[in-house]
Formats: sequence, C-alpha cells, structure tokens
Amino acid sequence: QVQLVESGGGLVQAGGSLRLSCAASGRTFSSYAMGWFRQAPGKEREFVAHIDWTGSSIYIAVSVKGRFTIARDNAKNTAYLQMNSLKPEDTAVYYCAAGASPTTVGDEYDYWGQGTQVSVSS
Repeated sequence: QVQLVESGGGLVQAGGSLRLSCAASGRTFSSYAMGWFRQAPGKEREFVAHIDWTGSSIYIAVSVKGRFTIARDNAKNTAYLQMNSLKPEDTAVYYCAAGASPTTVGDEYDYWGQGTQVSVSS
C-alpha cells in the first residue's frame, strides 16, 4: 500500500515556474514507477510525465515537453514535477500516481494522490 501526497501547487503568473512534490509513504517507493497527470475543469484527465523506478528513464507529454520535467529521489520517497514557462492553459489540478510500470495510461496506475491546484494567470 502506498499513500501519495502532492504539494507545491499555487497561483503563478504566465512565464513563471513551480515545482510539485509527491511524497510517498512506505518503504517500497523505489519499486513503483511514478506518473503525473492533470485535469482542467470540464476536460478529461491528461497524462503529463512518467519516470521509471530508478529515475533513469523519463517520458514527457508533447504538450509540455521542453517546459516540464520529472524527477525522483528514492532516498526521500519523493517524486517531482518541475514546471517552467507556465502558460494559462497549464491551469489544472495535478495528480501524482504510482504503479508497477511507467505508462501514459492513467488506469494502469494503482495509487493516486489527492491532487494539487495549479493556476496560471495571464
């Protein structure tokens, strides 16, 4: 069982940066691939990024590639989403998820956090 808690969201102006954190409970964090997803009001959940168990392989969605990156620190049981050059269209609730394999498919993740709001003003 893994519990995930996101933090780091907030209100930022366009062009600004935020770093989201996803703190995981338990001693098996390194056995899970981690993903970040987002959901804007009235829209479907959207894949953002995923990272493998060791952090050696990452995949970033085309919509945010070059602006966002994902990382993890297994010693701290924490995954991160670094968001730069933020745009108003990045406004959404951001969720981290843990699963057996890195994937862009949200339904394949086993555990989810409660989400953190990111709002980008123009």
